[in-house]
Amino acid sequence: PKTLDLTDTFRLFADPGLKAWGDNLKFFADVVSYNTMSASHLVNLLVRKEGRSFDIVDAHDWLGIMGGMIVKKELDIPLVFHVHSTEVGRSVGRGSHAIKDIEFEGGQAADCVITVSYAMKDELQKLGFPHDKIRVCWNGVDSDKYDPKKVSNEEKKQLRNRYGINDDETMLFFVGRLVTVKGIDTLIKAMPSVLGEFPNTKLVVLGIGDMEWDLRSLAENLGIKDQIIFRNEFISEEERIIHYAASDCVVLPSIYEPFGIVCTESMSMAKPTVVGASGTNGFREQIIPSGNDQCGVHVNAFDADDIAWGIKQVLQLDDKGVEMGKKARKRVLDTFGWEAITKRTLDIYKDFIP
Repeated sequence: PKTLDLTDTFRLFADPGLKAWGDNLKFFADVVSYNTMSASHLVNLLVRKEGRSFDIVDAHDWLGIMGGMIVKKELDIPLVFHVHSTEVGRSVGRGSHAIKDIEFEGGQAADCVITVSYAMKDELQKLGFPHDKIRVCWNGVDSDKYDPKKVSNEEKKQLRNRYGINDDETMLFFVGRLVTVKGIDTLIKAMPSVLGEFPNTKLVVLGIGDMEWDLRSLAENLGIKDQIIFRNEFISEEERIIHYAASDCVVLPSIYEPFGIVCTESMSMAKPTVVGASGTNGFREQIIPSGNDQCGVHVNAFDADDIAWGIKQVLQLDDKGVEMGKKARKRVLDTFGWEAITKRTLDIYKDFIP
């Protein structure tokens, strides 16, 4: 049902931090309203009126945990809190104190906290989440949909032609929001070094975000604007899959990435993937960086020279990382399939159902 606009009511008791949201306070008020209405619908209609019963209540991130806490209190059933990221991490240490408090209180109230990587588990423990409540369950990917064999050579050629990338040129691919935590600015700073050794290389940047014009200016100031191809729009999943297939190497230098779904997509498409591995970063759990099962390269995403080094590690190979990409897809099939991830999630739920 449509929520009422409670923005002005919230302003009556909001702290200065929330009031500073300005017009965006409506979003916060709507989130609280949706949580309250959803919890009321479940408790009063589905349970108390219709007589339905539930074994567990499941809530995701700060956007859903308030409703979950209400249901737990009213029905006295276990609460599972899925934490995909935190306000501290998303905002690089800044962000909303109100959201931080909601996340923290959710962690205290929940019977179980499921998070997406061991890196995130470490972060949650540092933020005061009870360590004995935390369980790790990686995200999965649909390997049938993200299958390199399902993209034709003609589709790949058409995409490369669209960007003016010839058959004898190397296509690097970045996909993600154009924001600080994705490390795209540092990747562009790394490109002059890459181009110094591999001049027939172009980087396709697919995504939207506040940094777009700063990034375009950066590429121009570095004298590499013709080698950086920006496409700043949302595209279909099908077209994104073709981008993976058409590329030679995927580069994802995030400085904060609890679990990178784009990384498992890239791996499933059999692409060698260069990933940031510093700080809270699930990439380092996804990509094996050395040994017989190496499927990509770990880099310090804060360091342009190290990102350049990682890219060169792939491009200098005789096969430009083709074998590495095959091992990436094998790792997905062995570890990140949805069947295994679903079983892991259900097994965790069973531990908390009376």
